[in-house]
Amino acid sequence: MKRLKKRAEFLAVARGVRSARRAFVLQTLRLPDETAEPRCGFTVSKKVGNAVVRNRVRRRLKEAIRLDTAALGRPGHDHVVIGRREALAQDFARLRADLAGAFRQGRADRRGRDAGTTVADASQNSHRDHRGEPPGRTR
Repeated sequence: MKRLKKRAEFLAVARGVRSARRAFVLQTLRLPDETAEPRCGFTVSKKVGNAVVRNRVRRRLKEAIRLDTAALGRPGHDHVVIGRREALAQDFARLRADLAGAFRQGRADRRGRDAGTTVADASQNSHRDHRGEPPGRTR
């Protein structure tokens, strides 16, 4: 799977569907181009620990996705995996199973209530507040 590297790409995916698990959170965004190669980005907050701990979490998650890329990635989707400290303690087989379940959940949610969320939709709504109002407006 190709990698997301730019901040703007991570922010766009953050507006997509979220699937939370004990060891990570998966964010998924459907792209307008449904034939685009799937991409994945990884991030781990400083709250998780120092650089050594964060890199260990990131490496475990990357390896789990690398092993199951064919089953997980779907064309036309971007994904961001946000690592949590529990990724270090969790059994690797369980971590892989959780990733597969999160990817399935992201696809199911998109077919349901969030079926229309794309990069274009997310960028149009980025200037609105939590109520859908433009900034500075009050009710």
